Amino acid sequence: MGADGHRGERAADEADVHRVIVRLAQYADGLGSCEEYAALFAEDADWLMPGAPRHGRADILAGSIERRAAGGVGPGSNTRHVIASTAVEFPDADTAVADSYWMFYVETDTAPRLQLMGTYRDTLRRTSEGWRMARREVSYG
Repeated sequence: MGADGHRGERAADEADVHRVIVRLAQYADGLGSCEEYAALFAEDADWLMPGAPRHGRADILAGSIERRAAGGVGPGSNTRHVIASTAVEFPDADTAVADSYWMFYVETDTAPRLQLMGTYRDTLRRTSEGWRMARREVSYG
């Protein structure tokens, strides 16, 4: 395959990586179910948020269910995770590393207000299910 074919494959991989990152934000806000959210993670994934780390898809699912039960995210919470300025690199054919800015808005139904912001350092892995989040490091600020 020529260089153009490899560029086309890389562009498709980058689009798939972006799709996972965006869907995680949308599913967290209630567009999808907790199960759909967790399915975007690899079975052995790490979700590293300060003070609330999760390890493995089952634990990540449990965290998603807990956050929704508390009312801070999910349907009816009127929250939005906004992802911006995502840069993706591929250290090898089956690994992607993405850095993104994120903003978390509350009261989006009345007077949207930025409550938190920070960065994601995401490592994704190509699996038999497609690209899946293998590690998400959440930082504030």
